Amino acid sequence: MNPEKDFAPLTPSIVRALNDKLYEKRKVAALEIEKLVREFVSQNSAAQIKHVIQILSQEFALSQHPHSRKGGLIGLAACSIALGKDSGLYLKELIEPVLTCFNDSDSRLRYYACEALYNIVKVARGSVLPHFNVLFDGLSKLAADPDPNVKSGSELLDRLLKDIVTESNKFDLVGFIPLLRERIYSNNQYARQFIISWILVLESVPDINLLDYLPEILDGLFQILGDNSKEIRKMCEVALGEFLKEIKKSPSSVKFAEMANILVIHCQASDDLIQLTAMCWMREFIQLAGRVMLPYSSGILTAVLPCLSYDDRKKSIKEVANVCNQSLMKLVTPEDDETEVKQPTAVPQAEGDHDKALSKQEVASAGCLDVSNGSSFGNASVFMPTSAERIQVTLNLDGIVQVLDCHLHDSAIGMMTRIAVLKWLYHLYIKTPRKMFRHTDSLFPILLKTLSDESDEVILKDLEVLAEIASSPAGQTEGQGPCDGSESQPGQLELHVPAPTRTGQAGSPGTKGMECSPSTPTMNSYFYKFMINLLKRFSSERKLLEMRGAFIIREHLPLNGRHPAAGRGPQVCLHYGPYPEHNPADIFRALPAEEPTQRSEDSGEPQFVLLSLPFLVPQPCDHCIPLLSHTELQARLRPHPEVWRPGGHSRFPD
Repeated sequence: MNPEKDFAPLTPSIVRALNDKLYEKRKVAALEIEKLVREFVSQNSAAQIKHVIQILSQEFALSQHPHSRKGGLIGLAACSIALGKDSGLYLKELIEPVLTCFNDSDSRLRYYACEALYNIVKVARGSVLPHFNVLFDGLSKLAADPDPNVKSGSELLDRLLKDIVTESNKFDLVGFIPLLRERIYSNNQYARQFIISWILVLESVPDINLLDYLPEILDGLFQILGDNSKEIRKMCEVALGEFLKEIKKSPSSVKFAEMANILVIHCQASDDLIQLTAMCWMREFIQLAGRVMLPYSSGILTAVLPCLSYDDRKKSIKEVANVCNQSLMKLVTPEDDETEVKQPTAVPQAEGDHDKALSKQEVASAGCLDVSNGSSFGNASVFMPTSAERIQVTLNLDGIVQVLDCHLHDSAIGMMTRIAVLKWLYHLYIKTPRKMFRHTDSLFPILLKTLSDESDEVILKDLEVLAEIASSPAGQTEGQGPCDGSESQPGQLELHVPAPTRTGQAGSPGTKGMECSPSTPTMNSYFYKFMINLLKRFSSERKLLEMRGAFIIREHLPLNGRHPAAGRGPQVCLHYGPYPEHNPADIFRALPAEEPTQRSEDSGEPQFVLLSLPFLVPQPCDHCIPLLSHTELQARLRPHPEVWRPGGHSRFPD
């Protein structure tokens, strides 16, 4: 600093004292500055006041000499004290040089800057709110300062600023949110603690509605929830808990759709606390928002289904995920099966990229609790928007089926997850059969493959789905193309679905909508597709037939009691035994319930299927499944000498 430079109205003694290395001398100079400024205030000399502040700022606070910077800081604080309530007129000039010193490499200077700003803010009070963002930005940096004295000084300033915000009704929340959204992603523990403390303060102010801006900061809050510090995690839990209370109190003002995908992401977190908290939020969202959450169903299922097979170490997550699963399932209604029409109101953008990014890795986590258990959803109060606010929501059925299909194909998922997936498929076939039958051909192979599952409960649920497909009226108009997507291998005997006969076109009063049945007006073609493909699997998988064959057939037929043709008696006869001339092979015969003399119009062949299965049955009597009595079987087979051979190797004697 040039000692010959004119710093008027500051006297040379004041200038020398401001540059002194001793704090006591700088303090004396500050008192002299305070007296000088008070005189200018009494004379209403604004120009002189601005000139003094400019000198202290440019020549001292921003000087290259550390002692001069310290003198400038204490001098600016003295000006603010002298100005009193009028300091608000000069806050920009007072605050900016002090904030610049927050970045100084000297920790003592950062401390003095904190002290100076504290005095400035204490005098100005509510007048500093227009400058809140720059103050908050500076404080957020000091909160992570390595020097304990600086950190202590910043905490005093922080508490003062919080008091000012809570007692004022002029806080600019809209202008503050972008800064908060940026700072909330800090990885520094102290900065995170600073951010959470401010969120808690703003949340407690009645005149500040932070809930409107929750979608802006929710993701950052969940990231802070995974902090290594227990204290910070606890603070974040409290903040999230307060937000959830507000959501329950005022669901009509909550932007559920904007936060749905955020919860989907954190419901898949590896941190147990984050996952449990996000799952609890998802449960409340589904129960409060109702069908507003339907467009996000595929993402929700991606997150929820793997949790259902968690073991007791994650029992809490498993239980909450089960409630989410049941609650979401209840939102699907027959209305979702109606033909799509152009909606007058735009539907919120659902998962989009999330569904496209779905992979087996995302759904490989084990898990599922039985969805038949009770749920609290029935007692929940669901927010229904007013007619003016109501928007059309669309079930993203394609995305849901994609997720369910992906889970079934993943061999790593747990048994309870597979059961839940099959329950979802069954529920969708019940509630939205017309739309679901568009996906039946793609689902059919994996449903058949699931019959090889090691769990009886999974097989039973799988059979329920297959039985619903076979008996649903929505399947009547579906094509009869191959269901398993595979071509017949050379040397294998093909199985043909019999074509519908003209005699069965008229139908009967009790069989409306069943005209497309292959052999009878009351038969769904998917029943035959299932049986034929089942026989193919039995033929190619000896272990499946030996271990599960009788169980599958025994359990499937009662399920098809819902089928309109079930009252006519058994539709299939399974019969196998040793035949030496077949080397020795076992024979399955699948016969329709029609008279055996009826022949296909296309081929003229009897309407039955013959399939050789290349495996031995040591004791055929123990494996026989007599779905028809001996007498009935003889009566049906006698007109067909190519199948029925009296005596000899026939299973049933004449």
